[in-house]
Amino acid sequence: MDSAASSSAKKARKEKKEKKEKKEKKESPSEEPAAAAAAAGPTFISPIAKPLAGKKMHKNIFKAVRKATEAKMLKRGVKEVVKALRKGTKGLCVLAGDISPMDVISHLPVFCEELGVNYVFVTSKAELGEAAKTKRPTSCVLLTEEAAGADRFAEIIDEVKGLDFGIA
Repeated sequence: MDSAASSSAKKARKEKKEKKEKKEKKESPSEEPAAAAAAAGPTFISPIAKPLAGKKMHKNIFKAVRKATEAKMLKRGVKEVVKALRKGTKGLCVLAGDISPMDVISHLPVFCEELGVNYVFVTSKAELGEAAKTKRPTSCVLLTEEAAGADRFAEIIDEVKGLDFGIA
């Protein structure tokens, strides 16, 4: 009889479980401010992020990065950028200003100066990754003249040379 009683108890539990409907998860109000804060911009910018590009220059740089990505002429990430620079590739090194820890990219500005390669910082690694058409945020990219188009590339280089490097 115990087996009959236990089997009927199991059936009752199954019925109970089936009767309960899963409640839909409601969107928590805490997610909306986080998205708004992310859209507003990063709160942290590294103290070594000089020269920092302005809004108009950001647009030009990101357009050039997108164009270079489509042409598959873009080097992404610290490892690829350093490798390309060692091989003698000339271009524009675009670095993200909100990298933490900053030691990850702190050697790149000095390395670029030694090799005579222009570099500039942008405010967000997420925007840089998005412009490079990757799902991951990107800490740095290297644009070459062929990839970005000669006229746009020359315009960006002139703007970068006009920026304040903050060297005392």
